[in-house]
Amino acid sequence: MSNHSLKMKLAQAQQNRGQCFCFIIPPKVFERFLEDNSFSQEQKQNFKNEITIDNSWREFKGREVKKCRKTVRHLGPLDAVDPTFAPSSKVTIFDCKNSYSLPGAEILKVEESDDPTVQHVLIETQAIIKFFDSVFIRNSIDDQGIDIVSSVHYGVAYNNAFWNGIQMTYGDGDGNLFIDFTSSSDVIAHELSHGFIQYSAGFEYENQAGGLNESMADVFGSMFKQWRNKQNVHDADWLIGKEILGPAALYRGFRSLRNLSNPSDPSCLSPQPAHFSEYVDGMDPHESSGIANFAFYQAAMQVGGYSWEKVGQIWYKALVAFDPNPQMEMQFFANRTRFLAKKMFAHDTSVYKAVNQAWLTVGL
Repeated sequence: MSNHSLKMKLAQAQQNRGQCFCFIIPPKVFERFLEDNSFSQEQKQNFKNEITIDNSWREFKGREVKKCRKTVRHLGPLDAVDPTFAPSSKVTIFDCKNSYSLPGAEILKVEESDDPTVQHVLIETQAIIKFFDSVFIRNSIDDQGIDIVSSVHYGVAYNNAFWNGIQMTYGDGDGNLFIDFTSSSDVIAHELSHGFIQYSAGFEYENQAGGLNESMADVFGSMFKQWRNKQNVHDADWLIGKEILGPAALYRGFRSLRNLSNPSDPSCLSPQPAHFSEYVDGMDPHESSGIANFAFYQAAMQVGGYSWEKVGQIWYKALVAFDPNPQMEMQFFANRTRFLAKKMFAHDTSVYKAVNQAWLTVGL
């Protein structure tokens, strides 16, 4: 894909209401550190710049990209994908060279690049394609073999990564609060999972649907990391983004961005509520997602084994086996997974019991 054609595609996406812009780091993280006088004025100015850049994208999304939904082929309830439909997705990577212009310059021979950031993106993106194929029999994130496009070295010391509706974008981090955003496999999988959600359930990025959108990205990001490391639910750490934390974050006692096993963990940069009673409309999806995150964790721990084998299959079907529901509410999603647990594992009632109890634990 040429630089020009991707720019045209990006322009078309920006006019398409079926796209969404989703960031791994919420603005409250930077707002918190603006109050920390141990950071230099230069570092604080960098945080202000992050907020300005990210808010510009969010405001654009609010004006032009109201619904994270796209018309695609949808399966009927509990239908299966033809297993002979082989993956054909290609990974294309562009280099922004520290500019804020997307997509950047195409790297023509990605496999031969000696840039470790490029290699991280190539290897992990290929692994994510394989993950969706082998675990869920899904042909890339859209089930149609769509190519995965990524841009690296976005901006100057840019502290974020995002999915903008058609591609991934990664900052290098400032080397202090965050390091290279391609360093964490679950961060890459989290953001690409926003694309998967876009092409399946199409959740909007606000209110309860927004919380579900963020939660599904965390859940599939965590499942991918566990699958990549061959970890069962008891071996997994259930942390999101621990590998991208820089020395300033580690020095302050932070261990990760979020923790599915304990959403309110104070060692998280972005702590979350874990019970629906704490939810309020308008809450940042990065916060409200903790409710559904904790439900998935509870269900997976009760069922045991590998998270993607049973509970992950239920969550996947809940997203792909029904028509898009952009304004999905959490109770409705919880009930859908209950229904699927009974339907898919009728021979094993312990699965339904685990899913049911997990949602009751979070108040749904």
